[in-house]
Amino acid sequence: MTDPLDRSTDSDKEPFLTVVIPAYNESARIVPTLEAVRDYLDAKPWTFEVLVVDDGSGDDTAAVVEAFASGAAGFRLLKNPGNRGKGYAVRHGMLEGRGRYLLFSDADLSTPIEECGKILRALRGGAGVAVASRRLGASDLAVKQPWYRELMGRTFNLVVQLFAVRGITDTQCGFKGFTRAAARAVFEPALLERFGFDVEVLFLARRLGFPIAEVPVRWIDSPDSRIDPLRDPLRMFLEVLQVRRNAWEGKYRAEGALGNRK
Repeated sequence: MTDPLDRSTDSDKEPFLTVVIPAYNESARIVPTLEAVRDYLDAKPWTFEVLVVDDGSGDDTAAVVEAFASGAAGFRLLKNPGNRGKGYAVRHGMLEGRGRYLLFSDADLSTPIEECGKILRALRGGAGVAVASRRLGASDLAVKQPWYRELMGRTFNLVVQLFAVRGITDTQCGFKGFTRAAARAVFEPALLERFGFDVEVLFLARRLGFPIAEVPVRWIDSPDSRIDPLRDPLRMFLEVLQVRRNAWEGKYRAEGALGNRK
């Protein structure tokens, strides 16, 4: 039987897929990432756009991406107004994206871009949000995290289960897909700009009634993690509590365009 994802979508007016890649000081590894994404998408019948969002990098990430995009159709650089955080960068790309489906991926491709098909099948199967998960039995952890990061992740997930989003085993994997309706609905009112944005987005999706699917994926730990195991867990915990506080205070509402947010 032919996989419906292998059928051409060239007649669509909007891109079939938008891929958003947040980038901060990624000049050393962004080109191999973009090459992998380009090679994968060029082999598909889908129309697509790839938005790399530079989060105020102090190196030449923006120049490297612009040079690559000049010779790669569908690739484009977006710039944040300074270093605002991964959450802000993803939100910027998601609200700028025009795809029928939108996916964001970490710049290190710890979840290989080839796993995109699993996310799209979940979305086409009725999910509004599809979350790559490292915790499901069918997940393939080709290179595992160090024990302390594994422990940190499991502890953080318990906090998330208690205070924000129940029933999702892995909220933090940096590979998530959305229908266009779900992306607009959850990213427009989102407020968190750093690590807690994943939890906030899933909290809003569930609150708005979008079905969330967890998808087992192949995952390869990157030794160049940007998470500080001593400093960042407390920040992440406080941001989970902030999600709940924002909801209690009625702060989640559509705020309009990115630049108009108060």
